[in-house]
Amino acid sequence: MLPKQIILLGLRGSGKSTLGKLLAARLITDFVDLDFVTAGLLGAASAADAIRAGGLPGFREAEVRALQMPRSTGAGVLALGGGTPTAHGAIPALLTLRTRGARLVYLRGGPSTLRARLSTTDLDARPSLTGAPVLEEIDRLFAERDPLYRSLADNVVEIDGRTVEESLDDIAAAVRKPLVK
Repeated sequence: MLPKQIILLGLRGSGKSTLGKLLAARLITDFVDLDFVTAGLLGAASAADAIRAGGLPGFREAEVRALQMPRSTGAGVLALGGGTPTAHGAIPALLTLRTRGARLVYLRGGPSTLRARLSTTDLDARPSLTGAPVLEEIDRLFAERDPLYRSLADNVVEIDGRTVEESLDDIAAAVRKPLVK
């Protein structure tokens, strides 16, 4: 039996948005990207624009509000922003969603995989989170966030060396299995 909601978490470049859309289509459910909901709350066209205009702390605060909105809590598949779990108040909100039947899936890619994926994107659309260039901050962000993501996740899906289709199959298989905790 599928969970009521599948919440994808992971660092930039892990495929949360791409895989989330494909997973939602496969499961015939809706997909919501929390970055877009958050940007909308802040009157911005994108998460990057919202962060540039109001700063990262304001964005993180809005992210937690967006996470609690019916649009997000009711989505069949929800892709978090990479830093959502680090926002003050996000973990209790995520745990509440879990008690309501959500499954948290960590799309885990190592720094070299994430760097390779991000290098093919528009890096100007991704503001630095640490002050370092986006590709150079990956190792630091991975070291800081990997333990947090692992502690929150019901399932960890490794994306290193996997195609989009293989990763999609891995997620679908993981969420169909009963949780053993």
